[in-house]
Amino acid sequence: MTTKRDKQQIIVLGAGYAGLLAALRLAPHAHVTLVDPADRFTERVRQHELVARPATNDLPLASLLRGTGVRHLPRRVTALDPLARKITTDDGQLLDYDCLVYALGSRTAVPTGVPSVRSAPRQSAGSPLTGELAPLETADASPRSEPAAPQVFTAETTPALCTLTRDRSGFLAVVGGGLTGIELAAELAESRPAWDVRLLTAGELAVGHSTRGRDHVRRVLTALGVRIEEGHTVADPLDVDADAVVWAAAMVPHTAVAAEAGLALDPASGRVAVDASLRSISHPEIYAVGDAAAAHSSRAGSLRMGCAAALPTGSHAATAIIAELRGRAPERLDFGYRLQCVSLGRRDGLVQFVRHDDSPRDRVLTGRTAAWAKERIVRSTVSVMGLARRAPDTIGRLPGF
Repeated sequence: MTTKRDKQQIIVLGAGYAGLLAALRLAPHAHVTLVDPADRFTERVRQHELVARPATNDLPLASLLRGTGVRHLPRRVTALDPLARKITTDDGQLLDYDCLVYALGSRTAVPTGVPSVRSAPRQSAGSPLTGELAPLETADASPRSEPAAPQVFTAETTPALCTLTRDRSGFLAVVGGGLTGIELAAELAESRPAWDVRLLTAGELAVGHSTRGRDHVRRVLTALGVRIEEGHTVADPLDVDADAVVWAAAMVPHTAVAAEAGLALDPASGRVAVDASLRSISHPEIYAVGDAAAAHSSRAGSLRMGCAAALPTGSHAATAIIAELRGRAPERLDFGYRLQCVSLGRRDGLVQFVRHDDSPRDRVLTGRTAAWAKERIVRSTVSVMGLARRAPDTIGRLPGF
């Protein structure tokens, strides 16, 4: 029988959806250290809601980890040494590990040289930023005078955008026609009627959805007063004619630490290259999960960034590591998508049914029913964390939505 002394040392980098779930599931089987400078877990899928209301979308890590034995180290990882199996934190600590889970997530990709991205005071590195970006100044809410450039925001800085748009009017542009851009545009138009909102996208709106799904998104946004401009390429948010620009054009993984450590990266995505069990193809004692991993499965193909794959990959990595601790070979990731959910303000939404490979089916749910379903799914992500804290071995394969 394995004793406390015999337990291996496992380090989990990042306390987002994937990293936190992996840590909770591994807790009974190893000494687990969760490294993240935040003291709170951020519900990233609620980021768009913060443009309208100052409600919190985070939970204390201490309460989520209570009674599990997981040690939370509130520091930022600065270096990884796979040969020595050590990490270095921003205060100079050296930590040894037998196995490591790389779960540092992703962030909005802002063009180089854009200095005006504003941020509210730092909240948590359990957020999608995982503490890797330096704090930025709080938004200045003074009226814009020509020819000043617009103030630029991202999904991560929605609290500052909420402050700017409250009790004012003006022109606002959301750049990006994917899920993030759509949800932000709808939330802003519904909650800030004094603002003129445009949605700019280089391609077609809501790519990846069925015709019925795209049509519904377009109808709702138009009814909310959003002006949709498809085929509008924006290279620099500072060139947009607006008082404020919300940049939601693309996401990039937080893989700088992995790259500097010599981990193999997927050349197409820049994410950590992993095998079918989520092990690094260059360093099999390291698992990568969530947005940081170039994960794939036989049913889904390549997994896109997002919460839909974060929880399943975090859970699978834990299952694979537990198997290795017991002397068994880890299983391949068996994952398939089921739904895509889009918030269209507080009273409408879209649930797009998809095939396992994330391609859209004809079936959709819309209106209040879809908004209700989206809220239930969002709440279920936190419920999974609670179940993993209380009964970690009951969590198995998770669906893709």
